[in-house]
Amino acid sequence: MTHATHAIRHTVLSVRDLLVTAGPFVVLALVLLVVAYWLLDPTPPRRLVMATGTERGAYAEFGTRYARILARQGIQVELRHSQGSVENLALLRDPHSGVDVAFVQGGVETPSDGNDAINEGLMSLGSLFHEPVWLFYREDSARRLLKTPTLTRLSQLTGWRINGDTEGSGVRAMVNQLLEANAVDPRGLTLLKQPTTPAVVSFLEGEIDAIVFVSAPESLMVQMLLRTPGVKLFDFAQAEAYSRRFPALSPVTLPRGIVDLASDQPPQDVRLVAPTAMMLARESTHPALVQLLVHAAAQIHGGAGWFRHKGDFPNTRNTSLPIAAEATRFYRDGVPWLQRYLPFWLANLVDRMWVVLISIIAVLIPLSRIVPPLYQFRVRSRVFRWYGQLRALEESVGKRPADELHRALDEIERKVGQVRVPLSYADELYSLRSHIAMVRGRLGTG
Repeated sequence: MTHATHAIRHTVLSVRDLLVTAGPFVVLALVLLVVAYWLLDPTPPRRLVMATGTERGAYAEFGTRYARILARQGIQVELRHSQGSVENLALLRDPHSGVDVAFVQGGVETPSDGNDAINEGLMSLGSLFHEPVWLFYREDSARRLLKTPTLTRLSQLTGWRINGDTEGSGVRAMVNQLLEANAVDPRGLTLLKQPTTPAVVSFLEGEIDAIVFVSAPESLMVQMLLRTPGVKLFDFAQAEAYSRRFPALSPVTLPRGIVDLASDQPPQDVRLVAPTAMMLARESTHPALVQLLVHAAAQIHGGAGWFRHKGDFPNTRNTSLPIAAEATRFYRDGVPWLQRYLPFWLANLVDRMWVVLISIIAVLIPLSRIVPPLYQFRVRSRVFRWYGQLRALEESVGKRPADELHRALDEIERKVGQVRVPLSYADELYSLRSHIAMVRGRLGTG
């Protein structure tokens, strides 16, 4: 039992000496880690505000999907409904709005006056999907105004009642551009500004002749109108020409039967023009959130759809704003390797901290080389500091009374008996005791 107690005591002593010696380096490493963690801020906020669009629009539907995916990683997404792209962009530009990311229609972000400074502090997370210009019109309105059931050119819209959505959406500017390109005098038609749902109700009741959306096909209103009898979709026969005139537009085709194969809807291919929807964010948005958002974008928009093949979206094309660094990295390399095997929070922490960890290790390794000598010095100093007193006592032989020297030597021996050193240094302690005995012998003969 006594032997075991001594072994434990020596082990504890060795560990204590090691901790005291290496303690400053451990503290230094911890301080460097804390400073790096504070500067890099690897942990993303747990809340994100996303501006979408009207409640029944495609942006709102996609926003719900993003919120569901990010919730799996513990991120709460607050969806803020708006009138559309123009309002979303204004919310992003307003530092007090609280909006972090938003869906924006391509072309809306380009200032009409060329003042690019207005978009400072914003970045793009990529293009997500095509948003066709859907011009739905009533067949009976076409018969009444054109004496034919089919609208073939936008220049035929003179005299029509058309709803071009509210001022906060990107539709208004798009409609005005298209009418101007077709030499349609806005004074020759009635251009309404009703919100989407009331406008659709008025359209179905015959109070409006045509209604324009700029939306992905996931919009509930688009889905419903594509199946409504007596409602026709305008075929942009000049789609290629529109795309050459307006860089934000791309020619796309609604394939025959894509809406309903059983009833062959639509009965033929329909040519459309489409801007590209983007996700924009503030430059201050945490990189980890950007990573989560583009990863979610690949899951939501990466598959095949009405106007895309699998893998077409998301991408970095069709945006005038700088692409976020994390988004560029994702589009280039895919999902980070660590995230394929580790929980997101841990993979993100390692991914953002590994360079710093390597740097800290590179600094500490050279410094750590002095730990063994310091440890050795600390242990041996317990023994060697008595040699000075022993030597001084030996040199006092014949100069001081013998009994006084004996008392001083007894005191040294008593204190040396209390010295504890690791077993690997016990030989030096026993050497000191033998030297004490040698001095005692000299005192006896002196």
